[in-house]
Amino acid sequence: MRKEKDFYFHKAKKDNYPARSVYKLEEAQKKHRFLKPGQRVLDLGCHPGSWSLYAATLVEPKGVVVGVDLQRPAELPQKPHAETHRLCYDVFSEELVGVLHKKWPGFHVLLSDMAPATTGSRYADHQQSLRLCRRVLELAGRLLHDNGALYCKVFQGADFPAFLEECKPLFTTLKVLKPQSSRQESREIFMLGQGYRRPRSNEANR
Repeated sequence: MRKEKDFYFHKAKKDNYPARSVYKLEEAQKKHRFLKPGQRVLDLGCHPGSWSLYAATLVEPKGVVVGVDLQRPAELPQKPHAETHRLCYDVFSEELVGVLHKKWPGFHVLLSDMAPATTGSRYADHQQSLRLCRRVLELAGRLLHDNGALYCKVFQGADFPAFLEECKPLFTTLKVLKPQSSRQESREIFMLGQGYRRPRSNEANR
């Protein structure tokens, strides 16, 4: 077992989180402070729930965290913080947008730790990761408040630079991060956009 896996695996158990992935969010938050008290947060691909739990500690009792995943919600260790919800939906479902709009006017932060089921083909996995990320951006256009933030996982590959250029006009600042808790040999990186600027074509969906 890799030393880094040992460290973050045991740290997650000690901190009462279901997965070590929480530290990929924590590291970005400590440096860039995009999660704040009172916010509504949408966590896409939330299973097993570490990101939602961590976000709940930061948005505090007046905040709301909504997790969405294909897998049915599991029992999570409860932390005395924000109102939390777990929804079982495919992120590509049009029904999802309606369900979210019915309960909440929008979100201040979108999180996505989604990854495709890997095939062994680096090119295919990269393309499927970009497909997920483009869906996250589409959902941002319909659900993210102006000046909001987006933190999204993506697999590196030949088409990533072009995708990054597509994203730049949508945010005041856009950064690519590689958290220390992400294994160095992993192709995953994280895109952090802050100061969301809604495309003109999406103004009617505000």
